[in-house]
Amino acid sequence: MKGLTIFTSLVLIVCALCSFLPIGDEAEIYDNTIRLHVIANSDTEHDQSVKLYVRDAVLEKIACLTKDAQSAEEAESIINGSLGYIRDEAKAALAAIGEDIDVNVTLTEEYYPTREYESFRLPAGEYTSLRILLGEAEGQNWWCVLYPELCTSGAKTGEALVKTGFSKDQIEILTGGDKPQYRLKFKILEFFRQDIVE
Repeated sequence: MKGLTIFTSLVLIVCALCSFLPIGDEAEIYDNTIRLHVIANSDTEHDQSVKLYVRDAVLEKIACLTKDAQSAEEAESIINGSLGYIRDEAKAALAAIGEDIDVNVTLTEEYYPTREYESFRLPAGEYTSLRILLGEAEGQNWWCVLYPELCTSGAKTGEALVKTGFSKDQIEILTGGDKPQYRLKFKILEFFRQDIVE
């Protein structure tokens, strides 16, 4: 009888833990997201304002490029084929304010810490990242979510996530971070993602 009780308890514990393990649908959060990372020349007030000016100019152009993308994969392909164009637009924005510094634009995998936004949060891990490095790129950086299109202040989180194919469960994980269940889901997602990356 005692053995049966122990066995039943173990089964219940395993079942409870399994309910929090990341399934493919949840782990796809990383694959369905493209981040933007703009790094300023330095931390001076001037260079930080230049960073934001370039950010705004480039965001507008990228939004036009990817507005009809039906998936992160399609958006990534469009961005990857437009790196020269994006660099030219960044250079043009700099020239418009009298700046003559180098711009380096790459699309790569990059590690991001857990990031909280106004109405959602993203777990730590590796994401496809469009990096725009200005000058020496030694200043504070600026991050946002390029796809789904959540960089602009007018973007509606729920609508953007649904439009770009996130499932109901994924949306609940991204926007339900105040609930203990989803905080735990986040930690486990991050643990498994870090394990895969390493």
